[in-house]
Amino acid sequence: MNWKRLTAFLAVVVIMFGAIAWTSPDLVKGIRLGLDLKGGFEVLYEASPLEGGEQVTPESLKETAHSLEQRIDSTGTTEPEITREGSNRIRVKLPGVTDSKEVREMLSKPVNLTFRGPDGTIELQGDDFVQNGAKVEFDQLGKPMITIKLKDAKKFEDVTTKLTGKTLSIYLDDELLSAPSVNYPITGGSAQISGDYTLDEANNLRDTINLGALPLKLTEIYTQSVGATLGQKSLEDTVGAGIIGTVIVLLFLIILFRIPGVVAGITVISYTWLLVLVFELMDATLTLPGIAAFVLGIGMAVDANIIMYERIKEEIRSGKSLLSSLKAGSKNSFRTIMDANVTNIISCAVLYYIGNGAIRGFALTMIFSILVSIVTNIFLARLLIHLLIRSNLFTKPGYYGVKEAEIRAL
Repeated sequence: MNWKRLTAFLAVVVIMFGAIAWTSPDLVKGIRLGLDLKGGFEVLYEASPLEGGEQVTPESLKETAHSLEQRIDSTGTTEPEITREGSNRIRVKLPGVTDSKEVREMLSKPVNLTFRGPDGTIELQGDDFVQNGAKVEFDQLGKPMITIKLKDAKKFEDVTTKLTGKTLSIYLDDELLSAPSVNYPITGGSAQISGDYTLDEANNLRDTINLGALPLKLTEIYTQSVGATLGQKSLEDTVGAGIIGTVIVLLFLIILFRIPGVVAGITVISYTWLLVLVFELMDATLTLPGIAAFVLGIGMAVDANIIMYERIKEEIRSGKSLLSSLKAGSKNSFRTIMDANVTNIISCAVLYYIGNGAIRGFALTMIFSILVSIVTNIFLARLLIHLLIRSNLFTKPGYYGVKEAEIRAL
């Protein structure tokens, strides 16, 4: 018996399961649950220009989505999911929200950008500015500043004349963004907003002014509310079904393949943990379609084990040694498994590209599940079986699901 190989096998398994036991509680708690699992509110908006004029642009839609996110954050709502769909739609998902009426009223208001004097009087509004006219430039010292252009030069001259020596504060809704001073009357309809800005702060202020110059009206075209109890029940039922199915499949593998079936159980458990870890690192949101993809990924991982182990059994039946059977079976099955995985990745990539919402979540989960499966159920499984065979502890063909009579018959 080769104790070094057996010790290496046990060390890999103990370290892997120790890491799983140590990190799993925190990983499970840290997973972000989607609307269909946690309960909450979902609304789909269609954006259009507030007062006609130019069409909605990708930039204005992006900034409107960003503005919605800021509004939601100000309410204390956690983990909002805001996505842009098509050329003029924004989908907002708010897990855990109970008072949907108040949130809907807040979100449906157009972006309100105003420039106010020291007494709070509104002197300029967003539609006074040239669309996409705000830009970030740099002064002679290399400090960022924002240049703006107004539609009515005379109006701007009158405002700056009145407020010379005072501040002209910039507000988004009721939030103060900046309070630059007016040093002198400004003619020509162009101005510079300078101050102690970082580049990120200057870019954000530019984007806000450009957004305010093209206010968008948001019209609800779809709403959905999911109760927290219903979401929790769906989560429990789906996870429970997945666990029961996985246990039955693993028992079947152990009965059919013996030692390789045990290895398959180890690698599938490792695969599940590693995929949850990937979700946590990505800060991804788990939804019902995502869980479905998760469970389907477990099935594909098991399928990879079956293909490889069947090839190994065929090699053993041909009379080869266990080590030769492992090498030949692994080599012959690798291309078949990889062809299937690459095909599935391509299909999921197409789904992700043309789909949206839940479809994209399903596709992305499948892609990562396939990549994690390649690591665990091909390379890790091959390593573990190799260590067991080289340990010379399990040398009988029966340990690998092959009867002696089958070898002699061939």
